[in-house]
Amino acid sequence: MSRRVAAAVLNRAPGELEVEELVIDDPGPDEVLVRVEYAGLCHSDLHEIDGTFETMVPIVLGHEVVGEVVEVGEAVVGFEPGDRVVTCLSMFCGTCAYCLDGRQTLCANRARLQQERPRPRLTNTRGQAVRPTAGIGGFAEMTLVHQNGLVVVPADLRPATASVLGCAVTTGMGAVLHKARVRPGQRVAVVGLGGVGFAALQAARLAGASQVIGIDVVPEKLRQALQFGATDVVDARDGDAVAAVRGLSDGGVHHAFEAVGSGTTVSQAFAMLRPGGTATVMGMIPDGHRIDLRGAELFLEEKRLQGSFMGSNHFKVDIPMYAELNRMGVLQLDDLVTAEFDLSTINEGFKALASGEEIRVVARIGGR
Repeated sequence: MSRRVAAAVLNRAPGELEVEELVIDDPGPDEVLVRVEYAGLCHSDLHEIDGTFETMVPIVLGHEVVGEVVEVGEAVVGFEPGDRVVTCLSMFCGTCAYCLDGRQTLCANRARLQQERPRPRLTNTRGQAVRPTAGIGGFAEMTLVHQNGLVVVPADLRPATASVLGCAVTTGMGAVLHKARVRPGQRVAVVGLGGVGFAALQAARLAGASQVIGIDVVPEKLRQALQFGATDVVDARDGDAVAAVRGLSDGGVHHAFEAVGSGTTVSQAFAMLRPGGTATVMGMIPDGHRIDLRGAELFLEEKRLQGSFMGSNHFKVDIPMYAELNRMGVLQLDDLVTAEFDLSTINEGFKALASGEEIRVVARIGGR
């Protein structure tokens, strides 16, 4: 039995989200119907709204969701009505060469799992199909997700915190722990202190980095970075940030993490490295951006530049672990959420996100 739900729909891009009524389909064999409590607002959503990245409208954005299972398909295993779950857009098939090699974020069948099904997940009152972003579409009262895009989390986990586990936290933590594999005693720089950057900063501290340098242009975020465990901060407005980092780190860091999504900041992250260092790109860089590197640094100094999609995660293991570390007080994930809005005011939430003043912004969809 299909259901009617309120959803924030992007009908034109650039544009704003419009709250309207949609019809959501029944779960297929491998799908789970989830009642959304909270959804995180991500810069990737913002880039589709403002036209930075191309999109297909109409679309329901939002891929960082926490909610309660309402109904499961006949082939679903490990989920029951009443479970609290978190979504992650890096759905995986478990059978392709990448999945079998342990690299599920590169799953060859992710797009099929996200979008291919006999009927549209969502339709509007005109009978037009509405695409749920990444097969999730979290800015709606309910979402229909493949079982390999969900993980059960503790029922007592703060829902606003849970809503950012599936992207911001997973991306930042995973880039440090899975992709770069920071070792105790190494020096680390994090360029860009949003939700992803602050997660990376905490992961570096957790990994035993002897120095963690936070770089941003917002004074309040630099102050907060020290509370999250940074040993040093650099205000990129005050001159040469690369020179400042190299000066603080005795000639350069072992690892630099870029969380802005700009060719310029990727170039800076690479330039902050000491010989043998690695720069890891977490941000979404538009194709037109230029990245300037000194070629000799690649072969004479053996520096590396690499990417990490969604923290190169294993989210069904990672997310429960991060939740437990937060419960233990080892991580400060509750403090990542600095602003909350409702579905009806979600456009104001995106303005807050675009301002750069907030760490992470979330929307209460049906939150208690």
